[in-house]
Amino acid sequence: MEFGVLSIFQNYRDQHDDSEVMAGELAIARIAEEVGFDSYWATEHHFFGYSMCPDNVQWLAQVGGMTDRIKLGTGAVIMPWNDPYRVAAKMALLDQQTGGRALLGFGRGLSRREYERFQIPMDEARGRFDRGTRLVVDALNQGYFEADGEYYKGPRADLRPRPTASFENRVYAIGVSPDSAVQAAVLGAKLMVLAQQPWEVFREQALDPYRERWRSLRDSEPPVPLTGQLMYCHEDGERARELGERYVKEYFLTVAEHYEIAGKHFKDTKGYEYYGNAADFIEAAGLDVMADMYAGVNTFGTPSEIVAQIQQQREIIGSSSDVLGLVKYGSMPQTEAEASMRLIAREVMPHL
Repeated sequence: MEFGVLSIFQNYRDQHDDSEVMAGELAIARIAEEVGFDSYWATEHHFFGYSMCPDNVQWLAQVGGMTDRIKLGTGAVIMPWNDPYRVAAKMALLDQQTGGRALLGFGRGLSRREYERFQIPMDEARGRFDRGTRLVVDALNQGYFEADGEYYKGPRADLRPRPTASFENRVYAIGVSPDSAVQAAVLGAKLMVLAQQPWEVFREQALDPYRERWRSLRDSEPPVPLTGQLMYCHEDGERARELGERYVKEYFLTVAEHYEIAGKHFKDTKGYEYYGNAADFIEAAGLDVMADMYAGVNTFGTPSEIVAQIQQQREIIGSSSDVLGLVKYGSMPQTEAEASMRLIAREVMPHL
């Protein structure tokens, strides 16, 4: 298995100067390389302190310049907000800059607030994602970009510099809803998920459809999923559980606000009907109940407890998995995040 770190660049409740947050995330990237994580990933989000990385490829180029070994992934490029040629060109350049260490993760985007500020209709998100991701992957693998479709047009143009090698086996796509999971299989991407529902639900509604479609399209077994989760590790069990639950629930409330997860708008938005049904459940259950559930599917505790939690996840989803840890979120101090990372590397990763 492989173990990665995802930076989310959260300025929790805007309590810090933005430069302090960015310096902290750069420190996390350095530590990830130092202590032996396999990969480092960066989000794409705009406009709000919820998550502040408007260009994750640019950020990863800086990280690439100060590291030698660790793989560098977009977690994720939100395809409907980006021009596919520009994504392909920037990823090819990043791959050259880092000696072939680039990983390309795609997402569709769930925030109405961000879509509104881009002046892109959310109803177009599914079409823009499906077509745009195909164009990017084809450009990286073929060495040229060409488009003549509903959302994207452009004459044939060479991609220069070209990447160091094909991006086959280096493409990922976030799949929470069944439609997104199936599209990841169509694209030939590895399935990514961020823990936000019981692992049994993920298996039934996303992973199983992904595996089924992959097998129907290819003469091979699907790759293992990349399971992203909030992580906090401390040697003192009582402290680990108390603080871990606090930080996870703090983050959950920012998720609820940013994505308007109980919003009625999802049902009327093409391609987001799955989230409309989820919003009904959230409204009925209440945010406190949902926060408890969210804490229950994320990962915190002593090293041995975290090992057991990840092993249990694997038993539920019926396979091994690669793990992507979100290591700083909510009100967690920078020193706590760094200490937790080091402890995970020293006492958790060797057992997995």
